[in-house]
Amino acid sequence: MCRLEKLKDLLPGGSDGLLVSSQKNIRYLTGFNFTDGYALVTRKKSYILADFRYIEAARAAAGGGWEAVMLSGKRSELIGGLLAQNGVKALGYEDNTVTCAGYNALKKDFPDINFVPVGSLIEDIREFKDTDEIKHIIEAQRIAELAFDYILGFITPSRSETEIALELEYFMRKNGASSVSFDIIAVSGRASALPHGEPRERRLEQGFLTLDFGAVYRGYCSDMTRTVSIGRADDAMKHVYATVLEAQKAALDMAAPGVKCFDIDKRARDIIDNAGYGGCFGHGLGHGVGMNIHEAPGLSPGSGDKTLKPGHVVTVEPGIYLEGKYGVRIEDMLIIEPAGARNITRAPKQLIEIL
Repeated sequence: MCRLEKLKDLLPGGSDGLLVSSQKNIRYLTGFNFTDGYALVTRKKSYILADFRYIEAARAAAGGGWEAVMLSGKRSELIGGLLAQNGVKALGYEDNTVTCAGYNALKKDFPDINFVPVGSLIEDIREFKDTDEIKHIIEAQRIAELAFDYILGFITPSRSETEIALELEYFMRKNGASSVSFDIIAVSGRASALPHGEPRERRLEQGFLTLDFGAVYRGYCSDMTRTVSIGRADDAMKHVYATVLEAQKAALDMAAPGVKCFDIDKRARDIIDNAGYGGCFGHGLGHGVGMNIHEAPGLSPGSGDKTLKPGHVVTVEPGIYLEGKYGVRIEDMLIIEPAGARNITRAPKQLIEIL
């Protein structure tokens, strides 16, 4: 079943259609990426609504039940006409992303329409990746891995954290990425104890260097973290690193369809706590990845009864953060398949020392 038909089947009872305004949800449903317009889904017809700047490309991209219509003149009049043509009296809207001002504008422009909030309806469909989506995610991950191989030869103690981050981004864009998945994390020494520390314009500190980054390929993200040592790692550092790696391996081995996300998080967390680092792993074990860098499902203490299912793409990224000293995080991505979990991250995980 195509995405459009799946969405129509899941529309709330009593609603006659859905106005999609989120750029990523529009791209997911239509396959067309643009920044100013809408997708209008009705029980009868469905439309890509784009202005003069995008209409030619929209018409070329339209297919699979979509018709491209140019937004011209007063937008509310054009959309109102389409709603009338298709007998829409109750219209769904994306209440998770539409602002209060946006909602008030809809009510003002279409006073005779009953607006129905649909919550995370489209995001719930996006949670489970199809074959093409998985191909794009894997390609995004391959680009990130090439960047990691490259950056190992670029890093020297005289480089700054911002140099490392910028070089990673430049390399990934040069090798096929349309953008980065998120602001790159490249933090060293004491700053590596900050899980989401920002790169600084200063030379790398001796100790751990945490690199957390990902590429976007055809709209889909990758995400990986590796921690290396600037200079020789002492025994205490090696113990922290080995503990994180042990926790990650245990979680990776446990991941499979039907396993509770909470239980996987707990498996890794227990290893870290029992090694004497209780309270030093303050974030969830992982998260879903797709068009957004953070999607469902989450692997965390708050996951409840949520279980892994085929079609999920998730990260597994335990960490230990010792305030004022250093931190370690190691992150891979998993695809959950009917027969088990497939790790698509190929980058090495042994502790690398850069002298």
